[in-house]
Amino acid sequence: MSALESNLEKARQYLARFDQTPCLNQIGGEAVAASDGATFEIVSPVDLKPIARAAHGKAADIDRAAKAAKAAFADWAALPGAERKAILHRIADAIVARAEEIAFVECMDTGQALRFMSKAALRGAENFRFFGDRAPQAADGQTLHTAGQVNMTKRSPIGPVGIITPWNTPFMLSTWKIAPALAAGCTVVHKPAELSPLSARLLVEIAEEAGLPKGVWNLVNGFGEDAGKALTEHPDIKAIGFVGESRTGQMIMRQGSETLKRVHFELGGKNPVVVFADADLERAADAAVFMIYSLNGERCTSSSRLLVEESIYDSFTAKVAEKAKRIKIGHPLDPDTTIGPLIHTVHEEKVLSYFDLARQEGATIAAGGRKPPEFPDGCYVEPTLFTNARNSMRIAQEEIFGPVLTAIPFRDEADALALANDTQYGLTGYLWTSDVTRAFRFSDALEAGMIWVNSENTRHLPTPFGGVKNSGIGRDGGDWSFDFYMETKNVAFATSAHRIPKLGG
Repeated sequence: MSALESNLEKARQYLARFDQTPCLNQIGGEAVAASDGATFEIVSPVDLKPIARAAHGKAADIDRAAKAAKAAFADWAALPGAERKAILHRIADAIVARAEEIAFVECMDTGQALRFMSKAALRGAENFRFFGDRAPQAADGQTLHTAGQVNMTKRSPIGPVGIITPWNTPFMLSTWKIAPALAAGCTVVHKPAELSPLSARLLVEIAEEAGLPKGVWNLVNGFGEDAGKALTEHPDIKAIGFVGESRTGQMIMRQGSETLKRVHFELGGKNPVVVFADADLERAADAAVFMIYSLNGERCTSSSRLLVEESIYDSFTAKVAEKAKRIKIGHPLDPDTTIGPLIHTVHEEKVLSYFDLARQEGATIAAGGRKPPEFPDGCYVEPTLFTNARNSMRIAQEEIFGPVLTAIPFRDEADALALANDTQYGLTGYLWTSDVTRAFRFSDALEAGMIWVNSENTRHLPTPFGGVKNSGIGRDGGDWSFDFYMETKNVAFATSAHRIPKLGG
């Protein structure tokens, strides 16, 4: 039996639980169907065959979940941080124990390759450990002295929060949002993406089996227009953390405005990787290829625009094209696969449409540019490189969100900076140069929330994560996460009998 055949058999065993029982909601510690009994079908992008049905939650289910989160909030918020830490560490341990199950289910649900999803559960566990370690200090503030006064600040959890997560790498991104909310003392209503909800079901089960009190974490499956809208409008939900498209973020902001909800958005990107001629070109090429073609190109931090100095443009893009042509496309459970199918037929059609658009706009397709004929059934797209592109082209401005890279030449540093900033987005940037002073100048002027110099996206959890412009609002990571999930209170103590103005006497 081959490794793929063995993995397929394991995947069937892990998915068998959904054959008879839908992927249920979790409200108040109970696995429940939607209030009206409705379900929706979940189709694997591997072969477009159904793998499960999920409870189709709507406004009534969100209302029930929000009330459960509100009822559980006082006790969870009052729990000492050290006890929340212990629970979050138990959740992390339980995630590791079920890492293979999580990875296999996620591969079949999303189309992401096992070589990347095998690490998703471990990264999720690390998120719980990281924020769990900070739970005992989450409420800590500062002491600020001035003449005749001492100010003391402290933080307290904001209340029940809504978490809306995307369909790409859903397990890891769910932990990235939910772990700090729990560590801060908030309760949660989680609405996962309808295209890939299965791992969210595993995650909430793991949490409650690890000792998380009932009602602290509630899960409602559904669509944006019903469950999502109800969550963003619900008066008991004090904040919304969202990862997804910029247009959806705009809708959430409008929907939450009536209840003055706090929002945290991680949105889209059209991120530049800028390569100067003095860079380590082999490493730069490897990093550019990794950041656009790993995870099927379906991630917000992908390096989807390649800006290359004119003197090396032809040779560098040829190097990238050759690497792209050698990337293995295949079944996501094949250990040798790098690129699996895209999430859904609608998204596949969107990505494929940019190939004709590139030709119409006058760009050259140097690699890929088609649906691979050996995979006619699933949502497969070849890793693609567009060359001879201009930054004004749609292929250079719009977020394609697939394994598609657009390469644009630049003349000098000023031209590179102008091109890099000429987009509505500002999530990340990648800079390759051996000139240290240029690296400082360029990164200081680049309009992006996160910049990596001579590196691909290597995350350090205490650092802030988030974007500018249409790429988001707010920051995750380290103490920045607690700034979102907690309110800050200041108490001023007089230390001397200062003069009080007298009125009416």
